[in-house]
Amino acid sequence: MALAALLSGSAGAQAWPQKPVRLIVNFPPGGGADIAARLLGEKLAKGWANPVVVENRAGAGGAIGAAEAARATPDGHTLLFTPATPITALAYLPEKPAYSPEHDFAPVTNVAQGPMVLVVSAASPFKHMHELIEAAKAQPGKLNFGHGGAGSQPHLAGENFVWHAKIHVLGVPYRGAAPGLAALAAGDTDFFVATLPSAISYINGGRLRALGVTSKVAASQLPGVPPIALALPGFETLSWYGILAPKRTPDAVVRKIYLDTKDALQSPDLIERYFGLGLVAVANPPHEFAAAIRDEMAVWSNIAKDRAAQSR
Repeated sequence: MALAALLSGSAGAQAWPQKPVRLIVNFPPGGGADIAARLLGEKLAKGWANPVVVENRAGAGGAIGAAEAARATPDGHTLLFTPATPITALAYLPEKPAYSPEHDFAPVTNVAQGPMVLVVSAASPFKHMHELIEAAKAQPGKLNFGHGGAGSQPHLAGENFVWHAKIHVLGVPYRGAAPGLAALAAGDTDFFVATLPSAISYINGGRLRALGVTSKVAASQLPGVPPIALALPGFETLSWYGILAPKRTPDAVVRKIYLDTKDALQSPDLIERYFGLGLVAVANPPHEFAAAIRDEMAVWSNIAKDRAAQSR
């Protein structure tokens, strides 16, 4: 009986996919998640001999798209391609998402990760990180930072920077990173902590100036841009993009998606495209991805408790 079940599961995985695969991206077009998902989707579609349809379901810091994916039929034909925060951090914000990261999803794999970058307008008077921090401390509440909506990676990374720098600035939400970065380039806000995929074209095009990366070491894609940790010792915020399936998706299908994604991420041209976006492939197995999510959730839980205590 056990052998029959194993063979049945293997056959089910081999027969999958039987139709186009929906890859729900819970943020708007043009952002880091969208770009990374579409590049990967092109590779997976070739291997699966079925289209991979990227669908943007933005809103509520990624919670709307994540909730839609959680409700999908658990057969592997609808997947969530998401940055970290809708899975690891939204549960600790005042407005709880309409899903449970632990109970409604089956982690598949962490696709790729990389640093974020704090950017200002090319016309900004701030040329170095310490100038921005000193100006914010000298004029509490006068400066502001844009972000891609409450609970988004840019929002929480920005809040993390503000907390470490011990400054008081105002957050300005936008409907995703793309409009937020466009507003920054136009001078509407003072700074933005963005993913490299969403910001690097603005930086290379001369519309934005990078003051620091959020990793503890410099990013080779941005030569000459120092880590923020040089100004704020201990500071680090990495972004990642992962694939999750609805809970109760068959284990054999989850493993096939993981293995096929791992194979796609070994493609030299995809490695090069991701590197240009500041991303490095991870492709860890489902159980390791699940453990990493639990660890990161514990970190955000502690941060939320600490911030709540400070506000009392």
